[in-house]
Amino acid sequence: MFALNLATFVVSLGYSLVIPAMPFYMETLGAGGRELGWLTAVYALAQTVCAPFWGALSDRIGRKPVVSIGMFGYAVSLFLFGMASSFWTLFIARSLSGILSSATAAASMAYIGDSVSEADRSRNMGRIGAAMSIGTVIGPVIGGALSGYSLALPFFVGAGIAFIAFILILTVLPESLTKTQKPEKGKRSSLPFLREALGRHAQTVLILIFIASFCQTGLQGITGLYVVDKFSLNSTQVGIVWMALAAVLVVAQGVLVGYLADRVSEKTLVGTGLISGAVCLLAITLTRGFVSVIVVLCLFALTVAVTVPTLNASLSKVADENKGTLMGIASTVRSLSKVVGPLLFGYLYEVNIELPYMGGAIVALLGVVICIAWEEPKET
Repeated sequence: MFALNLATFVVSLGYSLVIPAMPFYMETLGAGGRELGWLTAVYALAQTVCAPFWGALSDRIGRKPVVSIGMFGYAVSLFLFGMASSFWTLFIARSLSGILSSATAAASMAYIGDSVSEADRSRNMGRIGAAMSIGTVIGPVIGGALSGYSLALPFFVGAGIAFIAFILILTVLPESLTKTQKPEKGKRSSLPFLREALGRHAQTVLILIFIASFCQTGLQGITGLYVVDKFSLNSTQVGIVWMALAAVLVVAQGVLVGYLADRVSEKTLVGTGLISGAVCLLAITLTRGFVSVIVVLCLFALTVAVTVPTLNASLSKVADENKGTLMGIASTVRSLSKVVGPLLFGYLYEVNIELPYMGGAIVALLGVVICIAWEEPKET
């Protein structure tokens, strides 16, 4: 599983590595905020559209080839970023990055479903999440240091790391999908197969995944501006806020999720996570300074760390033959939430800076209601 965790880490690292350099890099190419918005949107859109395709392909040809394709393509897209001489080169590279990173994400989740027992899936999903969080934390630090030498250097370093991970996957990672697990040829594109893949249990879990991801991405998209407008924090303090939040995610996903999964049912974990998340969202509106906002955001990160891996693990138990398809659809749902969440939170923020958190709490409580009616998937 080390190679798989590394692949997930590299995707997250590559995404965050370029954040410090991106505004300045765009400026050298004569691009501004509108163009940066397009780069963000096309990345999420590419992931939304392509993830189901990659998941279904991994059901047919195996997880390892799809993870390998995604990682190699990711290395190429970062290299193109570093070589870009115009905005359109950046646009093509970012589109390619979104298309191929969705391959790695969907196939990696399905890989865990194939190779890990149901009792250990939440723990391993948590470790994947921890690997992503670590990449998110250290990426901007490394990228900021490298960009001091050259604005293109973070992209080239990210491409090199991705290529090393590609080689490691090819040589070390075993294939997890056996011939007996692959869907029958006639079922791959039939409507009955799709109805089976999107059965009642899967639909409920996918809705809950959207709700959990919506609240998380909406908060992440607006909170940096919120703490500056409300508390007049400086850039160093804002950085500390995000580092504290990410540190909690890393520790909780890497350690706490597995411990709780052995002792508490998935339904209880998800329900508790959602209702606690709603409370934290409301509590943000009551914060009065730097310390209090860090405490509340760290508690919110704890709820995310418990909820998201548990839902991913639950989805992987729904079916044997179509795990890749389901994980691809789940990746699409998460990508869609990355578009809808920040947009809605942003519009609500323009009305009142406290309103996004109140709206997010209402959505989280809706998830609690759905969770109460949720029948946990039976073992396959």
